[in-house]
This record gives sequence, C-alpha cells and structure tokens, in this order.
Amino acid sequence: MIVPKTSVRLSAAKSSKFFSLFIEPTQNKISLEKFLKNDCKSGKIHIKDALNYFDNMLHMQSPPPISSFNMLLGAVAKTKHYNDVISLYNKMVAVNYSTDFITLNILMNSFCSMKQVGLGFSVLGGIFKRGYSPNVVTFTSLIKGLFVENKINEAVGLFKKIVELGYKPHVKTWGTLINGLCRSGNAERALVLHQEMSKGNVLFGVPFRPNVVTYSMIIDGLCKEGLVDKAVKVFSEMKEKRISPDVVVYGSLVHGLSDACKWEEAKAFFNEMVDQGIRPNVVTFNALMNVLCKEGRTEEASALLDLMIQRGEKPDSFTYNTLMDGFCLEGKVDNARQLFVSMAAKGEERNVISYNILINGYCKCGRIDDGWRLYKEMLQKDSKPTVVTFNTLLTALFQGGKVGDGRELFDEMQRCGVTPNSSTFTILLDGFCKNNCLPEAMELFQLLERTRHELTIDAFNCVIDGLCKGGKLEDATKLFESLSQKGLVPTVVTYSIMIHGFCKIGQLEKANNLFLEMEKKGCFPNVVTFNTLMRGFCDNNDAPQVVNLLQKMAEKHISPDLSTISLVVELLSKDDKYHEYLNLIPTFPTRSGEK
Repeated sequence: MIVPKTSVRLSAAKSSKFFSLFIEPTQNKISLEKFLKNDCKSGKIHIKDALNYFDNMLHMQSPPPISSFNMLLGAVAKTKHYNDVISLYNKMVAVNYSTDFITLNILMNSFCSMKQVGLGFSVLGGIFKRGYSPNVVTFTSLIKGLFVENKINEAVGLFKKIVELGYKPHVKTWGTLINGLCRSGNAERALVLHQEMSKGNVLFGVPFRPNVVTYSMIIDGLCKEGLVDKAVKVFSEMKEKRISPDVVVYGSLVHGLSDACKWEEAKAFFNEMVDQGIRPNVVTFNALMNVLCKEGRTEEASALLDLMIQRGEKPDSFTYNTLMDGFCLEGKVDNARQLFVSMAAKGEERNVISYNILINGYCKCGRIDDGWRLYKEMLQKDSKPTVVTFNTLLTALFQGGKVGDGRELFDEMQRCGVTPNSSTFTILLDGFCKNNCLPEAMELFQLLERTRHELTIDAFNCVIDGLCKGGKLEDATKLFESLSQKGLVPTVVTYSIMIHGFCKIGQLEKANNLFLEMEKKGCFPNVVTFNTLMRGFCDNNDAPQVVNLLQKMAEKHISPDLSTISLVVELLSKDDKYHEYLNLIPTFPTRSGEK
C-alpha cells in the first residue's frame, strides 16, 4: 500500500516530537551513563541534577542496576546533602527497589555525619538481619559518628572492639580515630596512640605506619591546644622517619607558634618551608602576617602581602584585616584606610570586621568624626553593624564627652535590632559616671538589676567609682560589700577604687585595712593600688608608711611608674628632715628596655 504524501506531511514541530519518542530514551541512557561515570565519580555534581537523574532512574521501565543507584547516592553523600541521601533511600524502599550492603553503608554514613549515630547503629542491625557481614568501612562510619557526637570513650572502645573481633583497620579508620581525638580536644591522647604505633608500628596487635596525614592531624591538634613544644617534637620525629612535611604541617606550626607568641620560631618554620620548595598557602601567609603585626613590624607584613600576590596566592579578607589591624595598632590609620580602599579595587569583599577594625583605629587616635563617617558608609553599603561596632563608637563618644550623641547612638543600636551585651552596659555606666551624669548611671544600673541582667564586676567597678567620686562613699561601700552576695569577686581595680575613696576623705586606716584584706583574699595589689595608698599617706605627711609601702613594692617585684617617682620626689622635697628617708627607699630592678 502506498501511503499518500499528504498523510506523512507533518509540521516541523510534530515531526520533532514524533521522532523524539524513539530518540529520547537512547539520549537519556547516554546522558545518565555520562553523569554516573564522569560527574558522580569526580564528585562534581549539582544536587538538582542528581535528584532529577535519580527520579528518572527509578521510573524507567528497566531500572539500572543497584550499583548505579549506589554511585549516585555516594556522590550526593560526598556533597554532604545527607538529608537528600535518606530521602532518596526512602523512595527506593517505597517502590520495593532492592537495596544492598553498599546502599546501607552509605545510609549509615549519612546518619553518622548528621549526629544521629543511634540511627546508624539501627542500620547496623538491619545489615545483620539481611545476612550481610559488616566490614571495616561500616565500623569506620560508626566511629566517626561517635566522635561527631563527642562520645570519645565509646569511639575508642568501638575501635578496640573491632580489632578484638579480627577486623583490620585501614588507613581511613586510623585517620578517623586520630582526627576524632584531635578535633575533640584530645590531641595528647592521640599522641599517646601515635607513640604506641611508633613502638614497632603495632597498636592493639594491628600493624600500621603513620603517614604525613596522620602526623599533620596530630601536629595541628597539639598546636590548637597550645602544646606547641610537643608539636615541634612530633615534627622532628616525622623528619627523622623521612616523611616529608607538607604545607598543612608547616602552616599548623606557624599558626600554633604565633598564637604562643613564639614569633621567631614561627618565622623560622616559614622560611624553612620556603627553602624546602613548599609553596605557602593563604593560611600560612596569614599566620606569619599575624606574627609580624603583633610585633609591630607592619612594614615587613606589608612586604609579605606583596610577596604573597607575586607568588600568585590570592589574599583573603583575613589577610587584609590582619594588616589593617596591625596598622591601627601602630597608629598608622591612614595606611589602614588605603588598604581598606584597595580591597574594593581588588575585588575583595570588605566585611563587617574590616569596617570595625578601621572604625576602632579612628576612634583610638581621636578621629571620631572619621569613624562616624565610616559607620554611615557601612549603613549605606548594607553592611549591618554589630555590637562591636556600636561599643567602639559609644566608647569614643563618651570619652570625648559627647553624652547626648552616645544616648542617641544607643537608641539607634536598638532600632537596628542589635542586642546590647554586658560590655555595652559597662560602657554606658562608665560613660555616664565619668561625665558627671551619676543620677543617669544609677537609674540605668538599678533598671539592669531589676531586669536581672547579668552584670560583670567591671560594670560594678564603674558604678562604685562613680559613687566614690560623687561623694557617696557610704553607698559605694554598701555596693562593695554586697558583691559576694551577687556571686562576684572584687578585682584589684575594685579594691583600688575603694582605697582611693577612703584616702580621698582622709580615712587612711580603713584604706590600709582594705589593702591588707585584699592580699589575705588572694587579690594582689598592683602599682596603681600602691600609688593610691601612698598618695593618701603622703598627703597626710606620713613618710614612714610611704617608705614601708615602697619596700613592699620592691619585695613583690612591682616596678614603679611615673606616678610613683613623682610621689617620692614630692615626699623628699617637702622638708629637709625627709631626706633621712632617702637611704630607706629601696632599689627597684631595672625593667627590660630601660637603661
């Protein structure tokens, strides 16, 4: 039969749709194979694509084998979309698709990674019920899950148990154990295990040789816990065993030594790394830059930034913020500003920390107007100020005597939805007291106490100081005596304030008794405390007591400051007979840097 031509005349759109019925399945199959073999194996998948492919696979007339599903589930798990793994597994169960041992291992790992190790053990029960034998991968997931939930003893106990049962941990199991201990603040315990390993390379009867990853985890863990000396010893052992340290190991040491203020050692390790041909990464550069800035060597830190860029390592916001903070600490605020401006030009985002550093720099050097302008710029750029921003500006405003502006900023802070913290209230109380606004300070203080705000001893110190200077010593004494009932312990500042208050009205006996009491209670006086009490005795022409206090200072190795020296000069110049005390004044040790 000849089909008339008109019957096969289809529009282009209809023709395309007609043929797609035959072509699409083949294309889908090719696309799926490509996704599984390339994307899933490399781990570079988009979750939406994975979910779409999964639904297509599940509803095919001839669904692909379980190995294909496992490949996809494994790839989703690697992207840490664990909830999606569980959801997809449930879909498979809902259509009675038969899962296998690998599927259950992926499911267990997802539960363990989500801090649901209890459900992980439930899956283990399912593995036994279905007749599968768990392997070391299964138990490694459970060990990791126990560490994630901070069940350290249970994790180590499970490790020992599987060894007793005859399982041989592989490198990932060892890594999970060491990493779990180090991340949970048990680096020393990890070090003990490592040392056991080093004794013949056998632990719990299982042979294992530590590698660069193991050493890296232990060194990093020790450094983060401040045990840098032990970390350096482990590093030396690593080199003795001819295991070459990598950038991670060096980075951990540089960072750890920097935090421990062992700056010369930190720089030595950085230089050693470069000499070994190991390219420092941004983390290592940042650690060294932090060292230089803390030492006040911002010129070298700035040169390090240039070197970093020359070597092709892109600085991040932490890099710029560290150097900006270093400039501000040295009073080089204009340099910090230039760096701040350059961040935008180089495409680096200026975050709230960047703004806070520069605002603080301006405020510390008395350029409150520049700090205020930067705050306004911050608002225009939709960079939301934090409590740190407001606290910095409030401090500067009150120090500059701008009480009204301080009140307005505090109101604005609340309008912006930023919750004041204990430091904010301390700044307000201190600001009101030091600007002769004692009634306002007391009103705020009483409100905070009524509303059960947890005020620190610093806040109480501000109020006690305000009361003393405002001539309300009796109220200050009552507040001082109530501190223990409030669960607070007076500091050296608290005692110094009260001693000054008593000295100011000539009650030297009470001042001296308080001085003796503070030592009995384990609070040791500092140079300010001594100066305050000596000033009281000097004004009362009690030279023997001043000399006695000077001798106590020397005994306690407390170095005098300019106020002490001024006080002594005044004492000796009051009358010729005071010169007899000159030989009684002790010799103080010379402080480092003085000649």
